Amino acid sequence: MKTIATIFTAALLLTMSIYAQTGKKIPNPKTGKVYPVQKSEAEWKKILSPLAFEVMVNRGTEHAFRNAYHNNHEKGIYVSAATGEPLFRSEDKFDSGTGWPSFSRPINARVVAIITDKSHGMVRDEVIEAKTGLHLGHVFNDGPRDKGGKRYCMNSAALKFIRK
Repeated sequence: MKTIATIFTAALLLTMSIYAQTGKKIPNPKTGKVYPVQKSEAEWKKILSPLAFEVMVNRGTEHAFRNAYHNNHEKGIYVSAATGEPLFRSEDKFDSGTGWPSFSRPINARVVAIITDKSHGMVRDEVIEAKTGLHLGHVFNDGPRDKGGKRYCMNSAALKFIRK
């Protein structure tokens, strides 16, 4: 098993080296996909707050009920903390009782992507920003039935709110 891990690591490093030398974009190691907007961890650290970096880049989470937007009832839109891309509208936000901002749908289906998250001994649908591959939260099938039944449970740290 140790040999397989060593071979995999060497192959990954070789691939990254080839991509770097040719100027090609490097695929995300988790998804294998190449995202249009790519930055190094150092670049993301300059753009994002420490909490946003932990949530978006390291795929962490923030504390329930102790985050900026779980109880926000103002009208406006929620954009990506990384890119400013509009992601969710206040009209689609609802109180799920979970302590995180929850939405019934994104502004546009193309602004987010859903990937499988097998972390923490669970299998969940992870919501990522389509342009960057950065973590936003998770989506569940227990949202309001009259709005499609989805609950996009987002981290406030991955969002910025813009009032109307």
